[in-house]
Amino acid sequence: MFRPTITGPHIARRDVIRGAAVSAMGVGLGRHFQHARAAQGLTEFSLALDWYPNANHAGLYLALERELFEPAGLAAEIYTPSDPTVVLQTVGAGQDTFGISYQTDVLLARAQDVPVVSIAALVQHPLLGIMSPESAGITRPADLAGKQVGYPGIPSQEAFLATMLEADGASLDDVELVNVGFDLVPAAISGQLAGVMGAYWTHETILAEREGHPMSLLRVEEWGVPDYYELVLVASEDTVADRPELVNSFLAVIAAGYTAATAEPEAALDALEVASGDIVRDVEAEGLALLGPEWFDGSIPFGHQDPTRWAD
Repeated sequence: MFRPTITGPHIARRDVIRGAAVSAMGVGLGRHFQHARAAQGLTEFSLALDWYPNANHAGLYLALERELFEPAGLAAEIYTPSDPTVVLQTVGAGQDTFGISYQTDVLLARAQDVPVVSIAALVQHPLLGIMSPESAGITRPADLAGKQVGYPGIPSQEAFLATMLEADGASLDDVELVNVGFDLVPAAISGQLAGVMGAYWTHETILAEREGHPMSLLRVEEWGVPDYYELVLVASEDTVADRPELVNSFLAVIAAGYTAATAEPEAALDALEVASGDIVRDVEAEGLALLGPEWFDGSIPFGHQDPTRWAD
């Protein structure tokens, strides 16, 4: 299945990149390569990203550039949806084979009978927080009471914010939520909001500060939110049950891509830059240096998940 290019804030568009053709591939050329590989007997799959391409996706794009999927019998289509909140629905409905989402959102989706399964943890610990300009003087969640707080419309982030406020003696009713979509940094520096929920200390805070806007960040795990997997790879129940070879092959290539990205950050940044000409390389380089320990936590194998973490 091949969809047309989608545009939206930041990069929300197709990134159809396959091996050596990464530097010049458009929609028509993407079709050509997809059909050629289908003829070669490769199994095609789609992967819907959680956000526009950034350092968290470096292992994916390095795997694409080095053509690691083809020896595993796979042809990859990776894209950023225009609405990051629909990934679990498109995966559950079989419109996408795989997706990247959030542990908490998988729990919410399962409660609504969306047939999705987390098949691997991409990021082992929280990256999330409330980002505010230092000039706003927000030093604790209760400081947000009576103010507007932006967020990207992702349901679980309302729960995060509620937990953080309650841990500090306030409540979600004390703030006004504003859906700002992808535009967390512009919203944070606009001066119209007290802060934005959903910023990563591996990306948005770095980007804002490099643009001359010092930021403070209230990290979720420091204000009552249990340790969790920030990003998880998901598939549908049907894919897990009926196509285990595809799932296993996909995960093996992803693990190899992230292992290579950790060992060769400059090569990973090169691949990411080819995938998205809109990245700020210095920002992603700083983020990539911070993310290695979040992908590989000590001796834990890449993708490891602990049932206790899900119960908590």
